[in-house]
Amino acid sequence: MTSNSSINSVSRLDKNGKEVTYFLEPWIKNRFDKKIIPDITEKDKDCVIAIDGPEGAGKSTIGLQWCKYVDPTFNLSRVVFTPDEFREAIYKAKKGQAIMFDEAFTGFSSRAALSGVNKTLISLMMQIRQKNLFFVIVLPTIFLLDKYISIFRTRVLVHVYENNGRRGFFRVYSSKKKKQLIMHKDAKTYSYGIRTNKKGRFYGVFALGDKKEEDKYRKKKADALKNSEHNVMSGGAVKYREQRDIMVYVLRKELKYSYKKIENLLNDYEFEISYAQIRNICAKFGDKEEKEEKEEEKKNQALIEEELINNPVENLEDDENEEGDDEDDF
Repeated sequence: MTSNSSINSVSRLDKNGKEVTYFLEPWIKNRFDKKIIPDITEKDKDCVIAIDGPEGAGKSTIGLQWCKYVDPTFNLSRVVFTPDEFREAIYKAKKGQAIMFDEAFTGFSSRAALSGVNKTLISLMMQIRQKNLFFVIVLPTIFLLDKYISIFRTRVLVHVYENNGRRGFFRVYSSKKKKQLIMHKDAKTYSYGIRTNKKGRFYGVFALGDKKEEDKYRKKKADALKNSEHNVMSGGAVKYREQRDIMVYVLRKELKYSYKKIENLLNDYEFEISYAQIRNICAKFGDKEEKEEKEEEKKNQALIEEELINNPVENLEDDENEEGDDEDDF
């Protein structure tokens, strides 16, 4: 008997010719096959997608999977982490290829640094269009993007999140929904209160190859993030980060909350923070993850694979034409 995950899996070859197989939501695959790929290869268009969400939720994982599906030649050389790498990758890219700017704003906390990243993105948008590129930008929140890019140049926003400590969930905001989200009266609070029915799942398979290739990716990412730490944070940014970290640790120490309970509590108030972030923050204060918590986290992650194998994938086609939404942007 063929499992549901096998039916809905796709395969691509890594640089060594070995097959990498991973799950891809059927309605996403349908959009890629019937809309995005033909736009790029036949209609002289590009496709810019923003993926945001809390640290550790899987933004990079889904970005790599989508890039590899749209462009089977996609490899680590077109995963970039700095404005300079991004510029070089755009200039070297061939028509129709995919590029992913991973963690585009992570570590760039000063206003000047954020402005520099946005200026680089804006200056190269014409090149992206002329070369019909599939461009994915991965960032902590869409609100860091210049509004020209976030509203007018990205087709959709993909918001990745955790559900009760489980990774592998995403919501897609169409062009119209994305604009409503960005222009919402509570946008300055990074609210994601605008409703969208376009939802899906993904599983944590590294799309570019084996463990050796994944280690190269992680080292490249770690080196880039380490270098970005040399950017001087503004006083306000430093104060906010310190206050956030203390608040999280107080919940842990004084109220004896588990990492998962802290995550769920803060997410209920639209303060998006992941299990991994909470664990890392508390570790700075000498706190250690309890054995029971580790086991619970492993169980939560295992549920993702179990659901993909044993349960039918939710049919989301009916949600794609929700009233007032854009059918043609993605």
